[in-house]
Amino acid sequence: MSPLIPHFSAIAPRYDAVLCDVWGVVHNGVAAFPLACDALARARAAGVRVVFITNAPRPSDVVALQAANLGVPRDAYDAIVSSGDVTRSLIEQRPGQSLFHMGPTRDIAIFTGLGVRFAPLESADYVVCSGLDDDDRDTPEDYRARLEAMLARKVFMICGNPDVVVERGDKLVYCAGAVADLYASMGGEVVYAGKPYRPIYEMALAKAEAAAGRAVAPKRVLAIGDSLRTDMTGAHEFGVDFLFVTSGIHAEEFGGRDRPDAAVLKATFAAAGATPAAVMRELVW
Repeated sequence: MSPLIPHFSAIAPRYDAVLCDVWGVVHNGVAAFPLACDALARARAAGVRVVFITNAPRPSDVVALQAANLGVPRDAYDAIVSSGDVTRSLIEQRPGQSLFHMGPTRDIAIFTGLGVRFAPLESADYVVCSGLDDDDRDTPEDYRARLEAMLARKVFMICGNPDVVVERGDKLVYCAGAVADLYASMGGEVVYAGKPYRPIYEMALAKAEAAAGRAVAPKRVLAIGDSLRTDMTGAHEFGVDFLFVTSGIHAEEFGGRDRPDAAVLKATFAAAGATPAAVMRELVW
């Protein structure tokens, strides 16, 4: 296992582009992490292009507004690609079909300008799941009856956020990926729009290259994240280096935010079948 490094500046010169997770690395859903934002801004000042790559089920312009409201400075990134962007592209591939939106009303911007036709769950051609209706209280099991009704009609689901859980302040809340995983385990057909799947990485790399004004070789690309399931797996399958931040959603599994257990980390990466290029407790320049 790669040892924990104290400073991002030790490895940043190796890369021309950074594809950085947002929730858990740059902010926790309540406030920005100033040290992480500073590290990314300094990397940009040194010529590294930074693209936020997030499983937020909202268009990237909405994600940018949320990030700003949480205190993320604009000089911390060049561009954003969200699972909401990928979801919109998938919806555009199903013209004329009706859909049912499963998720909170705050995600409705994902459909803006697409001319979609909404329908009740009982008659919709497919479902877009962007999350749980009330993620402060709901669990995936609360959706089983609805998923059984979908399965009976063989209804296709687009998962607008493959994350299973995410940090909100000091607690974990369920995301759309948890509902989608349950539906898939029941035999339902699901397409996941976001990490760890390739389309979102291709979009992000294209934006990094546009910002750089030239092509960027995969060996000069670094992905950063705090999730084994989405961030590390996605980087590994896309063929780019990965920097793992331990103070995110897996912090307690690793022995706490302040002192992750090296032996636990080593065993975890071995079980995952992928080893990050570097590990940090938090992103600091």
